[in-house]
Amino acid sequence: MILNPRKSSGVFRLCGLALAACLGATGVRAQTPAPPSPAPDQAALDQRNQELEALRAKQKEAADAQQRLKDEIAAIGQDRTKLNQQLIDTAARIRAIEANISDSEGRIRPLDAREAEIRLSLETRRDRIGEVLAALQRAGRRAPPALLVTPEDSLQSLHTAMLLGATVPEMRARALKLAGDLGELIQVRKNISEERDRLKAERDKLTTDNTRLAALIDERQKKQSDAERDMAAEKSRAAELARQAGSLQDLIAKMEQDIKSAARAAAAAELKGTPPSVNGKPNLRGMQDPARLSPAIAFAAAKGLLPLPVNGTKIRNYGGPDGNGGQERGISIATRPGAQVTTPCDGWVVYAGPFRSYGQLLILNAGGGYHVLIAGMDRISVNIGQFVLTGEPVATMGSQSQVASILAAPSSQPVLYIEFRKDGAPIDPGPWWAAKEGEKVRG
Repeated sequence: MILNPRKSSGVFRLCGLALAACLGATGVRAQTPAPPSPAPDQAALDQRNQELEALRAKQKEAADAQQRLKDEIAAIGQDRTKLNQQLIDTAARIRAIEANISDSEGRIRPLDAREAEIRLSLETRRDRIGEVLAALQRAGRRAPPALLVTPEDSLQSLHTAMLLGATVPEMRARALKLAGDLGELIQVRKNISEERDRLKAERDKLTTDNTRLAALIDERQKKQSDAERDMAAEKSRAAELARQAGSLQDLIAKMEQDIKSAARAAAAAELKGTPPSVNGKPNLRGMQDPARLSPAIAFAAAKGLLPLPVNGTKIRNYGGPDGNGGQERGISIATRPGAQVTTPCDGWVVYAGPFRSYGQLLILNAGGGYHVLIAGMDRISVNIGQFVLTGEPVATMGSQSQVASILAAPSSQPVLYIEFRKDGAPIDPGPWWAAKEGEKVRG
């Protein structure tokens, strides 16, 4: 095939300019060092003053928002129903945001990996890329010969066309491959930028809701403390019983016998009896009453309805090998650092505090001889004797595993351990968990 030299020269010039521009835009070629910054002038000082003013304005706005939040919490704090509903709703929003953040981080990881892969491919072909650009630039600068002057010029033009016909396909393939890689790199970077913007927005929302939740929890616990004047003494006694207890069952028994608030909670669990059912099925409408003071559903009848208490990945299942020659008595979930922990069911707190290798341990009496044990948190935000609702925030995870000693292998992530017991013996919690999001019950 004989090509028009003038047209080929123009094409090469355009290809060279386009590829050079793409390479510069993606940062593949070496960048020219930036010149030294000049000494700050009045304009720079004015800009810094403006930035300081903007920072002060943001700080004032944050302080005003904090005060408005305190006033709002104080107003609803007098109404237990509203306070409970706000706690449950805010905790649900936080867990939804945590799930969105995990999804965004999951989408960013492969994009980052693909960007690194493309960059490495471009770096390894740096010499070839240079050859392609140089060839395109040379062809672009070379003036096309006149075809109708002398026979010698015509022969030279024919030689040039034949040479171009032989070399253009390979050079064109290289240029197309390079342009494709650069185009993909630009698109990947755009996708990463969009995901990071979404991630930042979700984290900002999480910070706002965490601040609100902390204020709500403070209000709830303040009222609880007002009701229990001897709370400090009971906490000290509970810690002493935890040191004396030889097992979890021993701890539960001691707490429900020796600690006044825990004993009242256990007695209430026994006296309330089984909530009424509708046509032999649990009455889910009772779950919508945030003012309730006893379980809306009998624990035994709540199979397939309870939400997991935290977002995360299940790493241990009930009945599986525990790595020490025994079997797992509960399930373990790897979570995000600082993840919010909520109650999977209604129940009375009969223990809240550290216990042996479990880290911070929370024990709920769910009635009917059932107890729910949740361990591995960094901080617990409820007190012994307190009645808590399904979905209510009760604890926060730390930045690392607190229950490594009860796992065969340590985890780099925080781990929440959950165990169900019936009449003192561990049971499989699997049948109680909701299979789908829409089947979960909420307070």
